[in-house]
Amino acid sequence: VVTTWLIALLHPSSYGLFTWHPLLQSLAIGSFTYGILTLQPTSRPKTKAAGLLRHQLAMIVLGFPMIILGTSAIYYNKVRGGHPHFTTWHGFFGIVTVCLSVVQVILGGGSVWFDGKLFGGNPRAKLIWKYHRALGYVVFPLYLLSAYLGGAWSNWASKYSIFVVRLVAYWIAPFVLLVAIFARVRLVSLPTLVTKPITCISHFLSLGNRTSKMQFNFF
Repeated sequence: VVTTWLIALLHPSSYGLFTWHPLLQSLAIGSFTYGILTLQPTSRPKTKAAGLLRHQLAMIVLGFPMIILGTSAIYYNKVRGGHPHFTTWHGFFGIVTVCLSVVQVILGGGSVWFDGKLFGGNPRAKLIWKYHRALGYVVFPLYLLSAYLGGAWSNWASKYSIFVVRLVAYWIAPFVLLVAIFARVRLVSLPTLVTKPITCISHFLSLGNRTSKMQFNFF
């Protein structure tokens, strides 16, 4: 976030409608990151309620409007300049991720607001919430991928920053952030459809590890 803002604000020649795109998108991703982290470790009812409130503020009140405004800024900028849309991988993954975010807001809000009446109340709403959480762990890496593609490879970033800066900010930082997020994932909060393959793979790997130890001990 800091790197993107510095690149944008320290180069006056880049000012304009386009500049709002990296500024708002980076802030949105920062807000999404906080929203995920603040909800992951909660376990007690009080901490869950407080975490959910912070999660919704970060995701829906701050992050979602910013991502929509940032996307609208680049879309209108291309319309105004007569340029084609979604011609790069950054643009393609970006718009796909924004569309998935709309689905996420509907699933997440509908599963907890008004006791999940949008989905028929509990326990169906709780199941929808688990799928919302699982989809979030797909959407967030897509945001990081879009940021990587835009920050590491776009003409704008290449023009106004050196390679070392892009390497740290858009190659290394997203990877570290992704590892940090997934290291805190609790399988119990995800639907069985998602956790069962993971459990099977984990069981298979543990069996392979035990087998290799037995063979080593035998020889």
